[in-house]
Amino acid sequence: MSNYTKVNLKNVEDHAPKFGLAPNLEFRSAREALDCEQSGFSYQRIAPNFRQPFGHRHNAQEEIYVLLSGGARVKLDDDIVELGPLDALRIAAGVMRCVEGGPDGAELLLYGAPKTEGQDADVEQGWWAEAD
Repeated sequence: MSNYTKVNLKNVEDHAPKFGLAPNLEFRSAREALDCEQSGFSYQRIAPNFRQPFGHRHNAQEEIYVLLSGGARVKLDDDIVELGPLDALRIAAGVMRCVEGGPDGAELLLYGAPKTEGQDADVEQGWWAEAD
């Protein structure tokens, strides 16, 4: 294996369509495409005012979300955090999270470590269903 891997995130498979979330969500997980050994990396585009229909938490993985453009709100357990361009948000393992795009939508990079095998995430449909 090479000491580096280069990919264009737009050339990585968009997983949102197979879960019925397109066109409101674009989700490109680049962990395999980048041959990540110790971490994970993803790209997300969220349509204006679209809220992910599920919350999730990781049992072992810490994540960092970086908002590239637009705006977003992130519900973290009982707190709601507003993100603006180039805000970085660290989320500890065990924290339930869900993202909602702002009026202009949101474009995010997501980084997680350590790389976990198998099912590290617990998903709860409709977790952020109330009108916060």
